[in-house]
Amino acid sequence: WGLWGACSCLFSCCRWKVGGVRSVTLPESLLFVSTLDGSLHAVSKQTGDIKWTLREDPIIQVPVYLTEPGFLPDPNDGSLYVLGGKHKEGLMKLPFTIPELVQAAPCRSSDGILYTGKKQDVWFVVDPETGEKQTSLTTSTSDSICPNSPLLYIGRTEYVVTMFDTKTQELRWNATYNDYSAPPYDEKQDYKMAHLVSSGDGLVVTVDRESGDVLWSQNYGSPVIGVYLYSGDSLRHAPHLSLAMETLRFLTFSSVGNQADAHSTLKWSYQFVKEQATAQTQLVPTLYVGKLDSHLYASTSLVHHGVSLVPRGLTLARLDGPLTAEVTVRERGECEITPSTDVRYPPGSINSQKNHWLLIGKRFCFLYFYFFCFSEGNSEEVHVGKISFSPSEVLGHGSAGTFVFRGKFDDRLVAVKRILPECFEVAEREVQLLRESDTHPNVIRYFCTERDRLFTYIAIELCTYVEDPSSFPELSPITLLEQTMCGLSHLHSLNIVHRDLKPRNILLSGPSALGRVRALISDFGLCKKIPDGRSSFSLRSGIPGTEGWIAPEVLRDNPENKPTTAVDVFSAGCVFYYVISRGQHPFGDALRRQVNILSGEYSLSHFMEDLHDDVIAQDLIEQMISAEVESRPSTACVLKHPFFWSPEKQLLFFQDVSDRIEKEPADSPIVVRLETAGRLVVRTNWRMHISVPLQTDLRRFRTYKGNSVRDLLRAMRNKKHHYHELPPEVQETLGELPEGFVGYFTSRFPRLLMHTHAALQICAHERLFHPYYLPPNLRFFPTRAMSMLMTPDIQTWTGLIQHISDQRNKL
Repeated sequence: WGLWGACSCLFSCCRWKVGGVRSVTLPESLLFVSTLDGSLHAVSKQTGDIKWTLREDPIIQVPVYLTEPGFLPDPNDGSLYVLGGKHKEGLMKLPFTIPELVQAAPCRSSDGILYTGKKQDVWFVVDPETGEKQTSLTTSTSDSICPNSPLLYIGRTEYVVTMFDTKTQELRWNATYNDYSAPPYDEKQDYKMAHLVSSGDGLVVTVDRESGDVLWSQNYGSPVIGVYLYSGDSLRHAPHLSLAMETLRFLTFSSVGNQADAHSTLKWSYQFVKEQATAQTQLVPTLYVGKLDSHLYASTSLVHHGVSLVPRGLTLARLDGPLTAEVTVRERGECEITPSTDVRYPPGSINSQKNHWLLIGKRFCFLYFYFFCFSEGNSEEVHVGKISFSPSEVLGHGSAGTFVFRGKFDDRLVAVKRILPECFEVAEREVQLLRESDTHPNVIRYFCTERDRLFTYIAIELCTYVEDPSSFPELSPITLLEQTMCGLSHLHSLNIVHRDLKPRNILLSGPSALGRVRALISDFGLCKKIPDGRSSFSLRSGIPGTEGWIAPEVLRDNPENKPTTAVDVFSAGCVFYYVISRGQHPFGDALRRQVNILSGEYSLSHFMEDLHDDVIAQDLIEQMISAEVESRPSTACVLKHPFFWSPEKQLLFFQDVSDRIEKEPADSPIVVRLETAGRLVVRTNWRMHISVPLQTDLRRFRTYKGNSVRDLLRAMRNKKHHYHELPPEVQETLGELPEGFVGYFTSRFPRLLMHTHAALQICAHERLFHPYYLPPNLRFFPTRAMSMLMTPDIQTWTGLIQHISDQRNKL
């Protein structure tokens, strides 16, 4: 019956409510959290857990065009910031918002821009128990509503503004801004919670307003725009404070291990805003620049001086913007608001030190990427030279502001990396390093480079992300990690530091003609070539890597200790644990990782002390993630670690050790090292932990000391040599060679292998032990030849032969 029918039904519903059958009120236990991606989450006040989610269009929708200046909207209120422009003053705030432009439209600015606007209101009618949308009410559509239960009525307004340039006869810019209808919360009411939200991600930390105690924290996956209560049959803004991502993390977790101090810090930060503290405080207003899909946004935030990051040479942002009188020209016949984008600040005002523009996590060239992209709305295939791809088939995003698409190169399926023009130099370096290193089977293969007037396109091997290794049964976790380390060792042998090793940059190739799936190292955007004769790289161009995977020495301000290839070993250690534990990180959750990395606080709680495989893995990972650079093994040394040994190699090692120490006197250095702390290895008396048939068989030939590691190894060697002569019940007890036999002993003595391996390290130079150890001079500085010896396949042997030939020609 149209809108009138709907209103009539609503009226009857209201009378039904008043009649006392059931009150249309929302439980006091719910809050509503609006995020930038368009989600409205109904969450528990007590825990922050999501009860249900209403999904709508994103708060801001901005198509991307090639002309300057570029506009950055603020999703909190629709404010606009202009990037670049005629006078090139950097990033500046315009004296009008998107809703104000829509209200003033149609109008014409003094610089020849025509503005058109559209405003569309909508009511969402939602079941408060399930979040199911019953209907939507607009001026054009409405359905009858006769609910059998109470409903929520959530109002939202869509503002659409379009700019048309009369000088160039082109569409300049347009945007859609959505805003929930929510009056401010009545401050006279005693609201006992304060919500601290992050401008850069979906983190919300809720604290008690009086004590400052943390009540709960949740991450909703997208930056939080608003927190609401439901009062008086409508949404109402709940008090919340927006902070930059790193600042919120700093305030929340700066006092790790001291909960009282952490609470005091939070209380202080909240009181700062409540009391409108002056410049003497440590929090200052700033502009946070972030990204959503294919466009940027700017969000007013607070930042702590200690964690603000301001790019060198960048004009500081103005949060308050220029005076309206300075930029608005009012002429007869024009509207009251005459919005000009040709703005200028008074001389000297743009260098104010009161405000900072905070740019988190990416190099500056990334900022311009979205203003040079063509519209992603076209799914038509793009052809550039021998490369073609479909813009709609986005595989992911790389470093230095790249998009990765599914495409083709000479009818071969490939991945196409599209790199923005300001980073052509980065692209050229990436291509050069790919060409130099992609002969290795565990480094992603490079095919071709093409370029047009906008972008550089790189065609590389098409792969699958390996962030969830359990989804790929073709490779065991150990094989996956071994191949990853082989690829990394190859890079290091070429003096290439990857600098951004993480699970997302380890890919799986499709099955080859031989049916083999390979682990590949990818994304060379941050790779660095260390010049010959040097072993470290500088940080002049900024801090490389992804937060939570960056080695501590990269973040420490110590000019004397420059980072080396050991940064990759640290990141690889974190990846090892991530893969083995199926998604855990040794330094904790994403919010605490980098702080814990700097303080050296890690946890390998996934590992069990009484499991042989866990003892081995923990030994390796603890070396790799050591805070001390000199304690980390080289990639070649990692590949020699028992973590990668087969049961056959483990058994052979035990046998070789027993043969080597058979005739050694009890006071020799080797035996002394082997027996030191041996009681823990043999669990006081190893004879008490083996089966009765095996005990009986051992007593038939000689006497063994139960507290001796050497005698345990001797017993293992003897039974292995005479395995086929053993009684059937003993063979059945020990299991088959080599897996069952090794497993029998290592399951009872899980520390035996690593203890023996550490004790026999002094024999690493002996020929007998070359298969088990690297010579001391290669443990931390591997050569190219030694690196390739770690991966004995046809391609690497071919490369080794070529390397030897090259060296001979030089001589």
